[in-house]
Amino acid sequence: MQELHDAPLAPLTTFRLGGPAARLITATTDAEVVAAVREADDSGTPLLLIGGGSNLVIGDKGFPGTALRIATRGVALDGTSLELAAGEVWTDAVARTVEAGLAGIECLAGIPGSAGATPIQNVGAYGQEVSSTITEVVAYDRRSRETVTIPSAECAFSYRHSRFKSDPERFVVLRVRFELEDAAGLSAPVKYAETARALGVGTGDRVPLDAARETVLKLRAGKGMVLDPEDHDTWSAGSFFTNPILTHEEFAAFHARVAERLGDGVTPPAYPAGDKHTKTSAAWLIDKSGFTKGYGTGPARISGKHTLALTNRGEATTEDLLDLAREVVAGVHAAFGITLVNEPVTVGVSL
Repeated sequence: MQELHDAPLAPLTTFRLGGPAARLITATTDAEVVAAVREADDSGTPLLLIGGGSNLVIGDKGFPGTALRIATRGVALDGTSLELAAGEVWTDAVARTVEAGLAGIECLAGIPGSAGATPIQNVGAYGQEVSSTITEVVAYDRRSRETVTIPSAECAFSYRHSRFKSDPERFVVLRVRFELEDAAGLSAPVKYAETARALGVGTGDRVPLDAARETVLKLRAGKGMVLDPEDHDTWSAGSFFTNPILTHEEFAAFHARVAERLGDGVTPPAYPAGDKHTKTSAAWLIDKSGFTKGYGTGPARISGKHTLALTNRGEATTEDLLDLAREVVAGVHAAFGITLVNEPVTVGVSL
């Protein structure tokens, strides 16, 4: 294991923000990960886990304990079964499955971060979520102090959520197992309308895997959602807020606010979200509240390509970013009565 003291954490995040860690350990094997976690737990030292750093907002004062960077590697592909070490780069893993002719995660191309983070957030985009293909998660249980294998049915997956996210101090993901589909080189049925339009097909159709992946990459790049060190619109955590899920009563009240603010002819986005719930669009709410693409004059601004991404223009601090996030949250609530919830994990700070 590599160990550093007073180590900068900003370079390990896609925001490029945050102060240093008192101690930074880089682990390259599962055994090293477990040993570092046990050492921190035994000594009562605060522990911060870092994978690809694409979902982290670290405070300007940094982290006073041990930051553990999980840099494990390992890919095992057996037929349609895939196992990834937690530290594997997610975008590389998606590309590898497409090259192997396997469907199920091709529309998750271009999402930054590591494989181990995908079950925590139940990562999803363009009509796919990892929960539909994950079969098992191998994790170190800090409570029982043993490595456990958790079936997908026990992961409590829901929209951008899981049991790992609801109990973040308990499990450390070591490996993720997936079951993919051999559809003779074709994708899973296309579910997302924007993807279908870009591909020139109908929802439910299948397309060549390469075409699905390349189309998603182009769509994401057009929104600043594919990492590019030269493009400050990608110095972000992707979507900063989750799409609100409302009860029917809450949605009716929201619809009334929309009519009052924008006129009776305006219909807000609405998608079924389970029994008696409706999901609406955080990006739409932000835009209609007056926070358009490129909003802001300081070092932290809304992306010039997508209203759902807050970005570091190069000289921002974490506090600059949070000030902007708070302004957006307050503005959306004032306009529509809905409180947006941040998607990235905050460390040492809060909205």
